[in-house]
Amino acid sequence: MPEVAVMIGWFVLALGVSALLTGLVRRYALAGGMLDVPNGRSSHLVPTARGGGISIVLVFLGAMVVLWLQGLMAIESFAALGGAGILVAAIGWLDDRGGVAARWRLLVHFVAAGWGLFWLGGVPPVELFSVSLAPGLLGFGVGLLYLVWLLNLYNFMDGIDGIAGVEVVSVCVGACWLGWLLGLAPLDLLLPALLAAAALGFLCWNWPPARIFMGDAGSGFIGLMLGLLSIMAAHQSLLLFAGWLILLAVFVCDASVTLLHRLVRGQRLAEAHCSHAYQQAARSYASHRTVTLGVLAINLCWLLPLASFCVIGWAGPLLAILLAYAPLIVLALYFRAGAAEQAARPGRRARP
Repeated sequence: MPEVAVMIGWFVLALGVSALLTGLVRRYALAGGMLDVPNGRSSHLVPTARGGGISIVLVFLGAMVVLWLQGLMAIESFAALGGAGILVAAIGWLDDRGGVAARWRLLVHFVAAGWGLFWLGGVPPVELFSVSLAPGLLGFGVGLLYLVWLLNLYNFMDGIDGIAGVEVVSVCVGACWLGWLLGLAPLDLLLPALLAAAALGFLCWNWPPARIFMGDAGSGFIGLMLGLLSIMAAHQSLLLFAGWLILLAVFVCDASVTLLHRLVRGQRLAEAHCSHAYQQAARSYASHRTVTLGVLAINLCWLLPLASFCVIGWAGPLLAILLAYAPLIVLALYFRAGAAEQAARPGRRARP
């Protein structure tokens, strides 16, 4: 199976280059004072280098250029992912280095999402009661909000060691598995595999205790890429898109419940906080590693089987999504997602 060998080769190469680049970025960040300094809402004690997610950006975009030049990637996909990714990574990198006003970041996020959605041809038609519904402008607007929300929630959820890296690796590897179940060719699964490999290389440095953090450049880029890849999957199969939604459930549920709870409490949404369920859990267990491994276990032992049953037709997509999301919403409420948090005492760090 030459295509499988090619895919494995790309994966190993991307992983190795990403790990090397992350180490170089860490040296650059330490030398240039690009550090995440602990404060009352931090989960870490020691100033730690940030911006390591740029290695994921460079590896993934570089791989796309090679794939496009070799004729293995359509120009529409290349323009959508490349153009949108560069915009989001650039504004994130500027924010990592010195801070960018939230309104300007959000404007760039919408422009990037619109660019990507345009090149992908919007969202696909949806069949309802055997009737095909063309989404049109309404569908484009829903797709835009979906992408911007995924982009920002990924940034929100990048708050403890290893969790963002574990999420993208498990989601993308899971998506490759779902594509294989549907009979897609290995080369059709190369993009999520490459994103997983790039994230795994970064995770070598971000695993608890983290030696470098992802930063906005990496987290925003990953969130948008996951959204665009899921829309590309929707054009192949709506069942595959449902599988993507199930795989993303941990981050979607935590971020959404937290946001809604803060809205109810009258909190400013742009205000920094550490009240996500995963952050409350990390304080409760005094461990980043425990929570990160818990997310991995949920993804592999609960969400991936549900997504698989959905894709092969053993469970309807609506039922599978409900079974995926309901217990995670309950879990987020159990850990008081969005509730008022107590500021961490100086000198305290959740043990890895």
